[in-house]
Amino acid sequence: MIRVFNYDGAGDCTMITPGSKLPEFKTPACVSVEAGNEFKDISSKDFPGKWLVLYAYPKDFTFVCPTEIVEFDEKVSAFEERKAVVLGGSTDNEHSHLAWRKDNELLKGLRHPLIFISPAIGQALGILHPTAGVALRATFIIDPEGVVRFASANDLDVGRNVDEVLRVLDGLQTGELVACNWKKGDKTLTQQLKQQR
Repeated sequence: MIRVFNYDGAGDCTMITPGSKLPEFKTPACVSVEAGNEFKDISSKDFPGKWLVLYAYPKDFTFVCPTEIVEFDEKVSAFEERKAVVLGGSTDNEHSHLAWRKDNELLKGLRHPLIFISPAIGQALGILHPTAGVALRATFIIDPEGVVRFASANDLDVGRNVDEVLRVLDGLQTGELVACNWKKGDKTLTQQLKQQR
């Protein structure tokens, strides 16, 4: 089930923003290159009590995308320590994801799923490029209640910074005010303000 989205009829849709509920979805994913275990259906409801980091990239078999996928995968343990699940995906289907993972040595051992972002899911999230028709480099952090707490998108040519996604997740999980460039272990603004009283 996909929630109703803002759509102007001309092909543009509005990206979901912090405070919105994540649209519900169920979609096939490539979860392994091991024969017989390559695919699994993944639902937005599969991770109760967890934070969800959902990122989209434009296409398989490209140049910038694997740098981001590998970086997210290298940080999977850091996300897991924060009780967060990582899902990546593009508008290519799960069979394309599998073929690419088999073809690219860096992607063979991925520990997080690559989902198929169907046209309906892409429109519901509001992440489809208006002329290319592929997913923007979008990133969402969703809290355990299914509420989007962070949303960002880059144009097709520029990769994102995974450390910044971790920093924002850390800040959100404090439940307090955090300053620009704050890092886990620093005092939050809330803590500083309490000390001034």
